Parts: sequence; structure tokens; C-alpha cells
Amino acid sequence: MADLDPPLLVTLAEVTRAAGGLSKGAFSELASGASPTLAELSEALRFALGDGRIWLNDQRMVLMQSQVLGRLRQEIIDAFGIEVAKGIFMRVGYMQGVRDAELIEKRFPNKDLTHALAAGPRVHTLEGFVKVETKQFEFDSEKGRYFGEFYWRDSSEAAEHLAHHGLASEPVCWMQTGYPSGYTSTLFGRPVIFREIECSAMGAERCYVVGQNAEEWGEDAPERAYLGLEWPRRQRTQRRGAAQPVRQSDGPDAIGAGVDAVVGLSASFLRARLMVEKVADTEATVLLVGESGVGKELFSQQLHRLSRRATGPCVALNCAAIPETLVESELFGVEKGAFTGATASRPGYFERASGGTLFLDEIASLAYAAQGKLLRALQERTIERVGGSRTVPVDVRVIAASNVDLAEEVRAGRFRQDLYYRLCVFPIAIPPLRERRDDIPLLVDHFLRRFSEQHRRQVVGLTRRAMDALLAYAFPGNIRELQNLIERGVIFADPGGWIDTPHLFTAGESVMPFQPSLTPDGRLTLSGFAGGAPSGEMRTADDLSSAAVDLYRSALERSDGNVSAAARALGLSRAKLEYRLRKHGLI
Repeated sequence: MADLDPPLLVTLAEVTRAAGGLSKGAFSELASGASPTLAELSEALRFALGDGRIWLNDQRMVLMQSQVLGRLRQEIIDAFGIEVAKGIFMRVGYMQGVRDAELIEKRFPNKDLTHALAAGPRVHTLEGFVKVETKQFEFDSEKGRYFGEFYWRDSSEAAEHLAHHGLASEPVCWMQTGYPSGYTSTLFGRPVIFREIECSAMGAERCYVVGQNAEEWGEDAPERAYLGLEWPRRQRTQRRGAAQPVRQSDGPDAIGAGVDAVVGLSASFLRARLMVEKVADTEATVLLVGESGVGKELFSQQLHRLSRRATGPCVALNCAAIPETLVESELFGVEKGAFTGATASRPGYFERASGGTLFLDEIASLAYAAQGKLLRALQERTIERVGGSRTVPVDVRVIAASNVDLAEEVRAGRFRQDLYYRLCVFPIAIPPLRERRDDIPLLVDHFLRRFSEQHRRQVVGLTRRAMDALLAYAFPGNIRELQNLIERGVIFADPGGWIDTPHLFTAGESVMPFQPSLTPDGRLTLSGFAGGAPSGEMRTADDLSSAAVDLYRSALERSDGNVSAAARALGLSRAKLEYRLRKHGLI
């Protein structure tokens, strides 16, 4: 069991060793107020007021009353028993710990392993489950050893257990115990199990928790089953020699593969994906409806890949790009001599797609006369080339797409009703990006990888301010616009640096720089790039550049000219802030 691997391709422990960093550490070696502090972590917590979302960095969070969680816990215990409930809640906590470890790796990429391990209790405290006090921890990543002791005070899980079940005979902070197991295992690169030794639900003054390597607890440790620690070893060969943390390929969150993957995890995206999967292996005609730039063609390609026609051609035609006089010849082909200039016979799109899929984009732009000819081809499953005298059978599955409401076009007399009903056998609505904001961080990661490789430019990632701006932006151009913004940022940002807001919004886009944030006493306030109360007005990229100067100047004033302190307050490295201060003539 000593060589089990966690479910990540590269761990911070390996990155530290590869970079020549410290492979040993202890909590006692950390300076007082070591970064990331609770205040710095709270800066990553954002409330998108009126949008129904709370963000911790780029992870969506939810607020839930602890009493509701306690009631759910009680019902699971009553229905399935203590052991099943314990396993469920430990696993939930474990997964939460894994996600928070990934958050720390992304939000504070230059922190060593000691600082990263120390951040876990602070994140758990920030999220409101329990107040964590670190007694000690020490590790040696070369030898693969970890040991830590922690105190928990005011445990919400213990309080809810006492309220529903009275004094416990064994420790009951299951979800809170799973959390450090997932967090530490992810960062350390080896399975670490935390176990509650004392619990306030049993009458103790506070909870006492110990964490150590999984093998130290013995082969029969029940946490192995609860936490799923029998991790697959097939990933080991992919991990060695890497220089930075990487994610696995888009996996269940992506439709398709490669640079053309359709990526998402929001509810609206998953509904559209489910409908694609439902209809893919049938012969039904599909109508994709959505605004320009939402990815209708990518959905059509995936629908083709999942269909029984996957080995056949997938041919796309933008109906808006065909002159009205050429529609028939483009769709159905031309016989030699049919008109002046027709020096050879040429198949149309229907014949080229035979045995596969024909994607007709912007179908509403077809002229009314051409709509009738398309309807006949769909009904008869045969076509005649322009200037030809014989019918040609075609075996084609048609996927149509429109960025306007075809039903409204029918009512306005611009689109044939009979063609509409022929196309609208299985309609799928593709949501605009503003309705799937949960997907923005995932899409940003996807495009960062794509364009960093394509343009041979390596950047660290997006600053918190830049991600805030993207999460608040309306995206009239949808995913196509986000793709352009990220490509622009990769090109514009300094090599090896961060992509900031001025790198993204350089074409006069209107952005809202002000976002709700937390004050030191835990209250919501509106803050932005410049000091003072925000007006709430939309600002252009030129405004943002001036606002950034105000921000740097304000941070320097608050820190009495201490560049390092100002950099910490802004979430920047000292070198990066110093460069920007010199660039703007502030030092």
C-alpha cells in the first residue's frame, strides 16, 4: 500500500521536487501570518448578486443551513444505518478537500508545499464547517511521510449530531474528517488518512484529529473503503517528469475530444448534451437552436460522431453564404452544360454527404423558393442535379441550425411552415454563455491550454480580477467571443506572467469591474478597481487601464509605500507589481 497514487496526474509534492524546492517541512517553520492568510483566501470568495451564484475562486459554491444538512444526515442514518451514513459523508468531505486543494494550487501556484498544506485548515474554516487550529504537522515528500495533529472547535457536524441523536458513543465529524484526507492526499501525492480521536459530540471540550500515511493505520482501516483510497495505478507513467500541475483531459465534462471539444458542466449544458446523446443513434432530423457563437456546429459534429453514420462524411453548409441564384446548384449539384460556365458535372452537398450527415447552418436565411426545393429533397430522399434528367437517391441525415426563432419566422411569413415541421422533429436549444456561467472557468482552462500550445506562449493563468470580469461579462458573442478573449490574453500577456483584465478587453467591450466582496468583518461590500463607492456604470478597456493605475496607487498608500505588502493585498508577486509600478511611473 506504500506506493498508491492519488487521482491527479501531477501533485504539488512532485512539482516541488522537480523545481528543486524543499521536500521537507513542518508547521512550526512557518512565519506568523504566513500566506495564504484567511484574509487572502476570503478575497477569492465572491457573491454574484442577482445571478444566483457564489464563487470561491473559479468554483461555484452554495449556502446551505447547517440544520438542513443535519436533517439530511439524520434521515440517511435512519434509512441506512450509521456505517453507510459515515461512508457517504466521509466521501463528500473527501471530494470537497480534493477540490479545495486544486483551488489552492491554482490560486497560489508559487506557494511551496508547507504553505499549501497549512492553507487547508484556513479554507475549511472559511467555508464555515468548523474552526480549525493546527497543533502541528510535518512531512518528508522524499520519504513519503506525513503526520499532523489538529484541534476543531465549534464543529457544525458535531452540533447537528447532538441535536438529533444526543451524546455520541464514537466520533461523528465524518464529513469534516474526510475533508483533510482529500486535501492532504491531493497535495502530498500519497494517501493520507485523518481520524478523529476525540469528538465534542462525545462530551470532549473540542475535537482532536490526527492525520498520517494510510499504511500507518493498518490494512484494515475502514477509511480505505469510505474514501476509495484504492486509487488506480495506471496513471503513474504519465506523472513522472512533469513540470507543473495539469488536469486530465476534459473527460465527462466535454463532448468530443481535441481542440473542438464541447466543454461544460452547467445544468443547461448538460440538458443539451443529454438530448444529443438521446437522439444521436437514431435517424431523426435535428434542429439546433441558439444564438450566434454558442457552438451549434460543434454540437452537430458530436451528434455525428455518436451516430451510426460516424464512419461516413459530415458535411457543413452555411446557408447564409450562398447567393440566392446558386442555392439549388450548391445543394443538389450541376450537370455539365446546365448553364454557361458549367464545364463539368459537379455533385452538390446532398450527394457529398451521402451515407453521413449534412449540417445546414443558418437555415432561416434560405430564400423562400429554395426552401420548397429543400423540403422536397427531405421528403423524397432524392434530388435532381441542375440541368439533369435523372433522380439521384441520397442517404443523408440532416441537422439544421438557426440563430433566430423559426416559429416566429413562420408567423412572419418568411419561412415555410411545412419545412419548419419537417426540420423540427427533435429540437435542441443550445444555451447562451450568460446562462451557463458555471462553464466559464472550465472553458477558460480549455482555451488557455489550446492557445498556449498553438501560439507557443506560456502564461500562469488569469488574475482574480480578470476572472471576476469574465464571470460578470454579458458575452454577446458567446463562446466564440470568450475564445477570442482568451486567445488575445495569451498573446498580449507577458510570457510566464498572468493574464489581467487590460489584456482581455481591448476592443471597447463594456465590462463591469465592480464585484461584491467580503470585508474583514465578514460583510458584503461592493469593491472595484479604484477606491471609493462604485457608480455601477459599465467601463471600457481604456477606463480599466486608468482604474488599474488608481488601484496600484491606492494599494501603495494603504501599505505606506511597502511594495511587498501592496503586492500581497493585490494578489500579485512583488516582481510583477514592481514591474507595473515602474511601467506607470509610480516608483
